[in-house]
Amino acid sequence: MAALSRRGAIAAGAGLALAGVGRAGAAAVVAGDMSLGDPKAPVKVVEYASVSCSHCARFNEDTFPALKAKYIDTGKVHYTLKELLTPPQQVAAAGFLMARCAGPAKYFKVVDEIFRSQPRWTSGNIKPVFLEIAKANGMTEAQFEACLTDQAALNALRERVRKAVQEDKVTGTPTFVINGRRFEGSTTPTLAELEAAILPALKTGGRR
Repeated sequence: MAALSRRGAIAAGAGLALAGVGRAGAAAVVAGDMSLGDPKAPVKVVEYASVSCSHCARFNEDTFPALKAKYIDTGKVHYTLKELLTPPQQVAAAGFLMARCAGPAKYFKVVDEIFRSQPRWTSGNIKPVFLEIAKANGMTEAQFEACLTDQAALNALRERVRKAVQEDKVTGTPTFVINGRRFEGSTTPTLAELEAAILPALKTGGRR
């Protein structure tokens, strides 16, 4: 299965009703979300992403490192990743389950490695690639297999996706919300494009 070549659309195969879904409003950070940076930072950046989305992978490689270094690591931005599933949904689900099994300290490292592995998915045999990532992050093959078949973890993932689609009204990935407002820009924003929304919020201390 090849990585998506277009903006990731949320898969109907995830069992979620998309009829009537509109624009996202405020993106509340809730229990179970994975975040980086100071929770008290004046600017909150939420990214709805899928590890099987090629545009998300491009953002991860081209923009996210600079965003992290300049704003997240310096306490100016609190970043949250909200998980969504784009085709192939089962691959996206496996990737997120694996990242969570690696533990909170390694979650974003594993997500990054999954994104960067997308060019290797063209053969369609993705499981060995994921197993390699799992082992590199301290998991045994048995732990990896158990992780992918953890029904409780899968149910929790599905519930997070349901909330993103039905409550936050997100229809595609990547989608960004900055201090409760939908970012309107390119599919794969540059740091400069994000700064157009981040800098004014920093000047007002995060107030609208």
